[in-house]
Amino acid sequence: MKASRPGSAGRAGTARDAVVTGLGFCLPGGAEPVFTGAQVWDLASHGRTVLGRDGVHFGSVGLSAGQFAERLPDIPEFFSRHYTNAHRFGLVSLIEACADAELDVHAGDLREAAVLVGRGSVDANVDSYLTLLGLDDTPLSTLDALEIFVAAEQSVSPSDVAVVQGALTRTVGPCFTVSCGCSSAAVQIGNARRLIAAGETDLAVVTGVDVSSVDLIHKGRRLLRGAQHAFDAMDAAGMPDLLPSLGSLMRPYDRRADCVNHGEGSATVILESREHAQRRGAHLYGQVLATALTRDGLANPLAADSTGAQLTRAVRACLADRWRIEQVPYINGASDGGAAVTALEANTVRALYGPDSTVLLSSQEGCFGHHGAAAGCLGLALTLMMMEFGEVCPTTNCEQPADGLPFDPVPGTRTRPLDFDFDYALSFNYQIGGVKHAMLLGGPDAT
Repeated sequence: MKASRPGSAGRAGTARDAVVTGLGFCLPGGAEPVFTGAQVWDLASHGRTVLGRDGVHFGSVGLSAGQFAERLPDIPEFFSRHYTNAHRFGLVSLIEACADAELDVHAGDLREAAVLVGRGSVDANVDSYLTLLGLDDTPLSTLDALEIFVAAEQSVSPSDVAVVQGALTRTVGPCFTVSCGCSSAAVQIGNARRLIAAGETDLAVVTGVDVSSVDLIHKGRRLLRGAQHAFDAMDAAGMPDLLPSLGSLMRPYDRRADCVNHGEGSATVILESREHAQRRGAHLYGQVLATALTRDGLANPLAADSTGAQLTRAVRACLADRWRIEQVPYINGASDGGAAVTALEANTVRALYGPDSTVLLSSQEGCFGHHGAAAGCLGLALTLMMMEFGEVCPTTNCEQPADGLPFDPVPGTRTRPLDFDFDYALSFNYQIGGVKHAMLLGGPDAT
């Protein structure tokens, strides 16, 4: 999905700017997964959710074997039969992003690319490994042993998705995984920007992927509920007070918000140096101007500081002395329906914009569910598409905004067209344990 917008050829800026040229997805879509920017935009711009099916509110991708084979027909079955959903989702979103950026993996266009993956957990890989361990007493041939070794490496290596993506692209460039939960892909976007700015690479592929299951959600609810009781007894501040839910719908910034819904999937973005992108005539969605990561510094590993102090610090680090907060009319929030997240975003907005702020801040997590590491890439993609079209997507499932919000959550099911320059935006991501991540994004020619 590439809109025609003045300046999209990217005439301004410097050679080492990190510009975004490709978007690809493997996300829940209801009856079928969504793969392209146009499909993601169609859902998000209309405030649609794919979570409400038969009373179970969970974002399931449902990628079929045929859909995977159609996009990656040349992977030897010897390897592919050991892939977990994390591998499959990550490979599909990479192929879709490369197609969008008009890069040919088979022609070697990514031979020197950095391949950076963000993961939030080991999720489905644990089950795969446990299955392998059940073969201990079985007589094995040399070929059997080799297959088990391959499956174990692909299933439980911390860099599992990066390994298979690196093999697909045959890259000789940097290739590694970061795992810091829901901020993982956002952190990798920052790493990609720095690699490009330093001249270490001209092309970076960043994928965020997470896989979950209803069983894991039930286990997580029991764990969090036990932790909640323990920390309540300790009178610990900052514990999340909302648990994942399958029975009711997540509603960020809505007065009825009472739960978090989970999902799964993958999102990939292609970043290039401006010089490299211009040389090959690539379409520019926008650019990553700055990123910053902070932590709340709390002793409780499940807590979060709802004051927003460290998120405010991260935003100010992004702006530095180069930009002013008044230049940023929109923030892509990361509320999953949790009261603690809404509070920290509200307090951050008050600190940055003042008590009478009218800044637009919306979240699209209700479209696909809270899907962990993929959120960083999806937030970047949606925000740049909003900037490209000059309109802001609504907060999915927000119909009755909560009282006292110091921002406009763009409720309803329609985009909000903007009649002023929309050249800068912020995108937020968080992780339980106090991680706060902010990205400052710009249009293709923002300086």
